Amino acid sequence: LCTASQGMSIAVLGPTFPNLAANVRKNVSDIYYIFVGRSLGSLGGSVVGGVLFDCMNPHLLLALSMFGTTVGLYGIPWCTKSLLLTALMSVIGGAMGILDTGGNVLALNTWGAEAGPHMQALHFSFAVGAFVAPVLAKMALGGPEPKDLPVVEKTNQSVLATVQKALKQYFGADFLWSYVVIGTYLLFVSIFFFILCSKSISAREKAKASLQEGVLAKYHSALIALLFLFFFCYVGAEVTYGSYLFTYAKAFAEMEENEAAALNSVFWGAFAACRGVAIFCAACLYPGTMIVLSLIGSAVSSFCLAFFARYPMSLWVGTAVYGASMATVFPSGISWIEQYTVVQGKSASLFVIGAALGEMCIPALVGYLQGRFHRVPVVMYAALVTSIVTVLLFPLMYKLAQYPRESNLKEMRDIEHRKALLSNSGLTEDEE
Repeated sequence: LCTASQGMSIAVLGPTFPNLAANVRKNVSDIYYIFVGRSLGSLGGSVVGGVLFDCMNPHLLLALSMFGTTVGLYGIPWCTKSLLLTALMSVIGGAMGILDTGGNVLALNTWGAEAGPHMQALHFSFAVGAFVAPVLAKMALGGPEPKDLPVVEKTNQSVLATVQKALKQYFGADFLWSYVVIGTYLLFVSIFFFILCSKSISAREKAKASLQEGVLAKYHSALIALLFLFFFCYVGAEVTYGSYLFTYAKAFAEMEENEAAALNSVFWGAFAACRGVAIFCAACLYPGTMIVLSLIGSAVSSFCLAFFARYPMSLWVGTAVYGASMATVFPSGISWIEQYTVVQGKSASLFVIGAALGEMCIPALVGYLQGRFHRVPVVMYAALVTSIVTVLLFPLMYKLAQYPRESNLKEMRDIEHRKALLSNSGLTEDEE
């Protein structure tokens, strides 16, 4: 429920962005900073959430963050100032950062070593929410009334138009009621988590229990830093390809708008479908195996896209395979690292910060380079480079994770000391 609402809250901005600009009496190019505000809020929320999750009730923290998102979504329909809109987007981004950090840690604390399928389901629900939000926005926007329709369908169209007109009079714009619908959904989910607060143990007790059951890896800090870089490249590549694919299809592949939109839908459709299939695959495959398969698929597909995208079949198939390969990396990565070291709120916040920075920096860099080199398919080369970096990083992380843990080394030393003491005690073998 949490991640589905997170997906809806993030994805609803895209199709309603031009209308938001009109609502605050600005051009689309003049309010780009609302994305910056949301991203900065997400970074701040990730940092704050990582600290708070280790010292307060996790259900209470998630409930408060969802309630904050509800306030931001409810405020947007009446927002007519760009500065206020940016502030509300920052509030939503901060709450999303807390949800992203807390949701992953709560799943690990709840299911432990069996969190693989649940982690995949968690991120699949995000994809479902991201799919539902544009549908709600499209329903709110409506369209021209067809002329040649049966009487019943004309009646339905008239009823829908009447409802949209009433919503427009009440909310100020007909499309913005989708924000109210999503906000109401979030409000009910937050109430549900407030109820759970009285029946759950504190996050501090959870942290103590996890520390007693698991042990930090020998190179815990290095693993966290490498995974930070790993998610930086992965999420940056995912967002970059999804954001620039439509433009690439029109500029380089010379596609029509409908065909380019269909290609973009193939990428996100394969992405969401593979996340759904991964729920069942995670029950029989190790997280490391799923990561290796995903990295191989992304490397092969990005190579084909970088050098053979001029062929239509290679572009369509490569896009589908690339989207499917990118789907399971993030949830599988969190499940994988949990097998070797303890993942708490601060560690999870670093993962989310790395992902957020990648989402900000790599698309901006690709956009800048594409503006400088108009004839070079920068987005395809960026996909290839990031795939190579992740392919190189994972074996290094795996090697560091395989080193004996500190507790194992201590136990081995204790056994050797006992053997040495017994061998020097002069006792017979039976006495020993």
